[in-house]
Amino acid sequence: MSADCRSPTGTDPEAGFTLVEVMIALLIFGMIAAAGVAILSFSVRAQAATSARLDDVSAVNRTLALIAGDLGQAVDRPARDEGGQMLPAFTGTADGQLRFVRTGWANIDAAPRASAQKVAYRVEGGTLQRIAYPMIDGAAPLPPVALLNHVAGLGARYRLRGAWSDRWDGTQGAALPQAAELVIRRDNGTALRLVVLVGTGYAPPPVATSQPPPGGAADASRRF
Repeated sequence: MSADCRSPTGTDPEAGFTLVEVMIALLIFGMIAAAGVAILSFSVRAQAATSARLDDVSAVNRTLALIAGDLGQAVDRPARDEGGQMLPAFTGTADGQLRFVRTGWANIDAAPRASAQKVAYRVEGGTLQRIAYPMIDGAAPLPPVALLNHVAGLGARYRLRGAWSDRWDGTQGAALPQAAELVIRRDNGTALRLVVLVGTGYAPPPVATSQPPPGGAADASRRF
């Protein structure tokens, strides 16, 4: 007489899963795996977008600080180009192309050079670039340094004695403007506006005259 191997529920304990049960299990596992991959992919894209945004914000801050530092240390120092032609101390156009001489050039390696440096700014191929020169007079520029990408255009205005001008070439009555306004237009439609003093508010010295002040010398002595 053979022993009955069936369980109390009437099923055979050695019987496996049916095909329908296996297919349902695989379907549930596939849905869970697909959801996990989607969440992981979203997290990776979000992290990449956040990192790119933070890098862009850092680049914007560095660019604005560098431009403000350069313009704030501009000096009245005419310079010669590579051909030996004398150029004004400060030149600027409405499209933001700038060229001037600044002081405060750090000399960490104690190289035999001056503490002043000729620099220029321009937009090339959608990138705002800073160009530095190893010497103020007659030297070829160093390779440009990319400061900010995704730049659609650059606008500039220059201020002297309360009046704004779209161009500066040193013929406006002073070697340097007192202030400059730069507008950096990005290709996503946003714009960055920077207003900074040039040479810490450079103003030309008053013109000396040999004419006595009104009231004669006695009157002048009383004033001072």
